[in-house]
Amino acid sequence: MTTIPVVSDVVAKLEELGFGIGLANQIGLFSVDAARLVPAMVAAVAKYGPGPAIGFEATGTAFPNVVGLYDDAGALTFAELRERSDAIAVALGERGIGAGDMVGLLARNHRGLALATVALAKLGADAVFLNTGFAGPQAVDVCKREGIVALIADQEFDDVVRDVDVPRFYSWVDGDAGTVPTLDQLAEEATGKTVGRPSRIARTIILTSGTTGTPNGAARETAGAVGAALGFIARVPLKLRDTTLVAAPGFHAWGAAHLAAGMMMGSTVILHRRFDPEATLAAIDMHRVRTLAVVPVMLQRILDLPDDVRARYNTSSLELVASSGSALPGTLAMRWMDAFGDNLFNIYGSTEVSIDSVADPGQLRATPGTAGTPLRGNTIRLLDDKGNDVAQGTAGRIFVGNGALFEGYTGGGTKQIIDGLMSIGDMGHFDANGNLLVDGRDDDMIVSGGENVFPQEVEDLIASMPGVEECAVVGVPDDAFGQRLAAFAVKKPGAKLTAAKVKDAVKANLARHKVPRDVHFIDALPRNATGKILRRELRNQ
Repeated sequence: MTTIPVVSDVVAKLEELGFGIGLANQIGLFSVDAARLVPAMVAAVAKYGPGPAIGFEATGTAFPNVVGLYDDAGALTFAELRERSDAIAVALGERGIGAGDMVGLLARNHRGLALATVALAKLGADAVFLNTGFAGPQAVDVCKREGIVALIADQEFDDVVRDVDVPRFYSWVDGDAGTVPTLDQLAEEATGKTVGRPSRIARTIILTSGTTGTPNGAARETAGAVGAALGFIARVPLKLRDTTLVAAPGFHAWGAAHLAAGMMMGSTVILHRRFDPEATLAAIDMHRVRTLAVVPVMLQRILDLPDDVRARYNTSSLELVASSGSALPGTLAMRWMDAFGDNLFNIYGSTEVSIDSVADPGQLRATPGTAGTPLRGNTIRLLDDKGNDVAQGTAGRIFVGNGALFEGYTGGGTKQIIDGLMSIGDMGHFDANGNLLVDGRDDDMIVSGGENVFPQEVEDLIASMPGVEECAVVGVPDDAFGQRLAAFAVKKPGAKLTAAKVKDAVKANLARHKVPRDVHFIDALPRNATGKILRRELRNQ
């Protein structure tokens, strides 16, 4: 007897087919470039297995003479990227680095970071991305905890890693390398050699931002999360053979994701070792950049350039500005789109749960500051302290389910999980249109006189005031109320603003318990390398 599928099953399959065809068309899978890249990708997977290694292998075959990467040292073709990563993998293997080894990477955005990542993947070794803002003791602690057996680092970090007692290789050299081997030397000594398929799939270890304590290593297999990636691309219009400027730090999950996407999709990637707002505009103009990957503070620094400086550069090629890594204030989103067009996408997620939701330009115009709506294949629920769903419009703890959840912290432990969904560590609420608005970190909530206050709402209001560049609000101890609100604001040049005016503005728009008792004007907010505000430093003040 033949079973007739129910109508809902047929509809679901048609929807999947339609999604696949639409996504393929958007990416460019029906193009001439795809006809060259796809067979090369299949062959690369057969050779190396899934992971970062297949990107350089496939693009080196499909587009050998096309420039794949520009950085401060010049240009490299896709063939050169493939050949150099092969040779570096061989040379590292000859020095005892192999499958399962943990190798630290401490590098800024340049070719060395990309080449080392791919070379390690070809060996089946795990890459541990270290924060370029580390001090020496942090570097020592993390390397010891993660079991680092070798370190690939820029020469400028010699003082930071001086006490890390493992073999070292330079990924970038500013002067005389001395006796430390460089990646260039490794590439030269093993030119023309290749490695075979590794015995295991490499992992990447991304460190959490450490804004509330010691950074944790979050492990994820590089071969996983294909479905999550497709859901992301369906909402954020990446394309094959794109031209992408990755300004976001490459050691962080957001920058690393765009480097990986560039490797896989045959994009020409532009990297600068240090972010400079005018140099970024110049690169967009010179290379006709279509996609820009940033953290929000970078948008602010570009907008802070004088009008006549911004006017020197043609940025009309920009179609996709992807921002993530920290909260995108609504005022900043509107300023950017007013100046550069409706090309801004706000991407929300974390190192542990990957990308969860996206706000496109239309959503940001309608609801400034929103984190948008969940990606295809993602479930987002807002739960109270007992694990129950909260009502629409009510703040709850954000829990996420998708195919890209991390495997757990390398030092042990994981995020809280309820019904298969993982906590992201934030509080948020859904508005009447289903848009997610993030109220702040669950541990940033301020309890003042028995009332709960999330800083984001107060910060957005103060930041929208004329004369305010940016603002952060934290809770500080108070004998009478338990905690009181303290606002730290950065004035725009020449602004005449007083603490009383700030308090009056909040009082006129928000409940009285949300009015800061203290208002401090400072030169700049303390931030980490990915642009997140270091609130503990403000509390210490």
